[in-house]
Amino acid sequence: MAQARVLLLLSGRPEPAGFARSVCGLLGLGPGPGPWRVYCGLERGRLLLSVSSFSGATVQLPLQRSPFCPFSALEQQPPGTAGPKQPPDRGVDLAVAVILQSRDQTVLLTRRAPNMHTAPNLWVPPGGHVELDEELLDGGLRELWEETGLQLPQGQYSWIPLGLWESAYPPMLSQGHPRYHHIVLYVLVTSQETEQQLQERIQPNQEEVSAYAWLKPDVLAAVVASEDGPEMTKPLPPHLLPFVQAVELQGGVAQSQDLPVSTLLRKALNTRKNEERVSMGTKFALGLWLQHLKRSSKFHTYPSPKPESE
Repeated sequence: MAQARVLLLLSGRPEPAGFARSVCGLLGLGPGPGPWRVYCGLERGRLLLSVSSFSGATVQLPLQRSPFCPFSALEQQPPGTAGPKQPPDRGVDLAVAVILQSRDQTVLLTRRAPNMHTAPNLWVPPGGHVELDEELLDGGLRELWEETGLQLPQGQYSWIPLGLWESAYPPMLSQGHPRYHHIVLYVLVTSQETEQQLQERIQPNQEEVSAYAWLKPDVLAAVVASEDGPEMTKPLPPHLLPFVQAVELQGGVAQSQDLPVSTLLRKALNTRKNEERVSMGTKFALGLWLQHLKRSSKFHTYPSPKPESE
């Protein structure tokens, strides 16, 4: 825990978040999924969270977990119930995921390769672990480059942090005790390049990515509406086509394919383990992106290159 990546300000001093406890629970945020607003210190290689403002807090962001978070479920089990077997000094990992928006307001999602150890076949934005010596945005941009081959020219993009997701894998106890525990920071990176310009340079790493798609706001709004929760899934808007264009990567060859929109609307509770769908954290982040897009369109402004606190 000497190099803890996620720290919580609980009693006046930073404390490492332990692997087996829910971060939301440790912060005293209640039994539900959220979202809750938390104060964040976005430091080099690590994240500091608190329910109260503190010196060094750079932004206030929504934090959410799934309605069936396994760490929350474990905390509600009777005392003495066996939990996940992990080293006692293991902490919560930190990841950054990039919601990449083109100038024409499409967003890049990738499908994780089927041989990935965690979350195979899930549709997610590019992202991954941050190194100890990296600024959080730099870690996200590095993962974007490693997974898609895209390097964004300096001065040709802006960014803001969108929100935080408490992630577990497997995502529910019915699939086994969690082996991985992350806080994912989603950042919106808005490129001044068009989808076509970005598409001309994309070279996905097929060890990690098996397909990708540039998706428009109307499709992503339907994806967000399929979020797992107490409400019924809204019907597919009649103006949407049943398919969107995706690029499938097989044997070193990239081929355009029709991707059923229904695949993107699958809910975690209604799918088998490792079945293709959009991850719950991704739906959460896309909902925040749509809110930001609505505000930005209203005032016809580009996001500031510095983090916002709204």
